[in-house]
Amino acid sequence: MKIFVLVKEVPDTYGDRKLNLETGLAERSAGDVVLDEITERALEVALSYADKNPDAEVVALSMAPESSTASVRRALAIGAASAVHIADEQLAGADLGLTAEVLAAAIRRGGADLVITGNLSTDGSGGVIPAMLAEHLGFAQATALNAVEISADSISGTRAADAGAQPVSAQLPAVISVTEALPDARFPNFKGIMAAKKKPLEVLSLADLEVSADPAAAPRTIMTAIAEKPPRAAGVKITDEGDAGNQLVEYLVQNRLV
Repeated sequence: MKIFVLVKEVPDTYGDRKLNLETGLAERSAGDVVLDEITERALEVALSYADKNPDAEVVALSMAPESSTASVRRALAIGAASAVHIADEQLAGADLGLTAEVLAAAIRRGGADLVITGNLSTDGSGGVIPAMLAEHLGFAQATALNAVEISADSISGTRAADAGAQPVSAQLPAVISVTEALPDARFPNFKGIMAAKKKPLEVLSLADLEVSADPAAAPRTIMTAIAEKPPRAAGVKITDEGDAGNQLVEYLVQNRLV
């Protein structure tokens, strides 16, 4: 079985995140960047299956700038057998539609049986890439799973629902996404870090995948305006002069909180 796992480099959640007000893109040079934790959890799901099934091959797939090689290498150090890094300047600021099209082309090229992703990234938080990939590939999809079981020809799991846990299952090939309920990824040890330097890492461009980023080729999302988040305003202070309760109720009513 060939398992592709989507991994993504994101700004560190513990640092300040800033947008370039001219481009609308995150300033990656303004702070540390890391491999997204949710994609590491997706990688752990694949590796846990591969540990018990030697015929399983885990491939890490990332669409990221050329500067993201270290993050892709981390996926190899954690345990992926190989990696595919899609790096092309035309992909800067790619919308979700183009992103899904490019990733699907790489997955199709690699001949995946199963694709595992996080349910949403910690930077863009779009959450629709897994479903879009399944549509492009013609695969079954099972998203937002809190538990996963993989077999030779199918996957099953549970997702949270209003009434409790909802069981889902699908035949392979399939695309699944996992939530933070899944276990943390294993930490890369020294042996894994050294081995990662020798593992295959294929770098692809849009030309290699025969995908066009030209907006004329397909409808694309565009950003029309961007602005800094307004500074936090001071809260309302209520001084109790015997009518604090009335003032509080009035405030709640005015702000449609009751």
